[in-house]
Amino acid sequence: MFDFDMLGLAPSLVKTLQMQGFEQPTPIQNQAIPLALDGHDILGLAQTGTGKTMAFGLPLVHHLLQFHARPGARKAHALILAPTRELVNQIAEALRTLTDNSPLRVTTVVGGQSINRQIGQLARGTDILVATPGRLIDLMGRGAVDLGTVRHLVLDEADQMLDLGFIHALRRIAPALGTPRQTMLFSATMPSQMEELSRAYLVNPRRVQVSPPGKAADKVRQSVHFVGRTEKLAQLREILARDPQALTLVFSRTKHGAEKLMKLLVAEGVNAASIHGNKSQGQRDRAIAAFRAGRITTLVATDVAARGIDIPDVAYVVNFDLPEVPENYVHRIGRTARAGRSGEAIAFCAPGEANLLRQIEALMKREIPTASGTRPAEAEPATRSRPRRRSGGGGGGGGKPAAPRGDAAKAPGAGPARKRRRPRRAA
Repeated sequence: MFDFDMLGLAPSLVKTLQMQGFEQPTPIQNQAIPLALDGHDILGLAQTGTGKTMAFGLPLVHHLLQFHARPGARKAHALILAPTRELVNQIAEALRTLTDNSPLRVTTVVGGQSINRQIGQLARGTDILVATPGRLIDLMGRGAVDLGTVRHLVLDEADQMLDLGFIHALRRIAPALGTPRQTMLFSATMPSQMEELSRAYLVNPRRVQVSPPGKAADKVRQSVHFVGRTEKLAQLREILARDPQALTLVFSRTKHGAEKLMKLLVAEGVNAASIHGNKSQGQRDRAIAAFRAGRITTLVATDVAARGIDIPDVAYVVNFDLPEVPENYVHRIGRTARAGRSGEAIAFCAPGEANLLRQIEALMKREIPTASGTRPAEAEPATRSRPRRRSGGGGGGGGKPAAPRGDAAKAPGAGPARKRRRPRRAA
């Protein structure tokens, strides 16, 4: 199958895709859509930028068009959960392009925006609700939404939900959903916990996978510069000077570091902005919109943006700081080479980050080519031992690790770990 009209989609959807210039499905769409149209639960694995949103969005809209019934007050027919505000907005925007000429309504609820306004929107009911888990639970607690009519559940970027502790939120949301229902889980990586998640929420799922988990997009040209920490800024200046009009996304590990770097670049005449957890949702939205339109050419971000930016024209991704979670490297560089385009991912590695680089290369099962500097001798094997995870979602992408919310403090392993530490402190 090479064309959308051969996948079994409703003719109105095929026409909409043709009007928007979509001619052929991507590999993940080609595999997932027919299975989803048949009603199967789906476990989809593919790197970022391969069309996962349409892989679940098209069959979801197809089903709702075929069996459309007007949603009641405070009710929804489909629920899509995503870990960050930016990703929620991105998903909703993509779905609205499919539903503009239909009676279907798409509603978003995220933190950082007026909850009273969202209560008002939900009072009218919606066909597709796209939400971050935390804000959805707040609305459930206020009686503002009734999920009993939800017959389609999508978990997008599920691995990041695990990283951020949203599994506990999911355990509170899932019992409120209608049954029977179709569940689709999509992710770019496959940590061990994902198998447990799929067993808990998917029924006889069909697994679709277009590349090994942790593999970067084929058209991303990767390189690494081995530099001292104080030499990173000069190296970044040199890269930005090569193509001043190109859209460049620069990743910093912490919120403070992102803001400081942005201000240094602006002081030097670079057309730059920043997004991170200390920015309001409005500030983040405006910065992304300016970046998308080319009014801002350099966007400095924490991992809050790693999965929330779908801008095909991003030419360069620069890892100013290497991430402490190796999977985040894959998500970061997936912001370029999107929709079949090519792109370049450049990493800076200071001496203290050598082990982070080894973990990233172990995940990808390849060595990133050296662009400059000398690769340090390997002092220890490139294992996948995990550092302490930091939150990069809706609350920010760096700084101090976020305190667990709700029953997140009861995550598996948390209690025993504290018990082991106490004797050492007492000693």
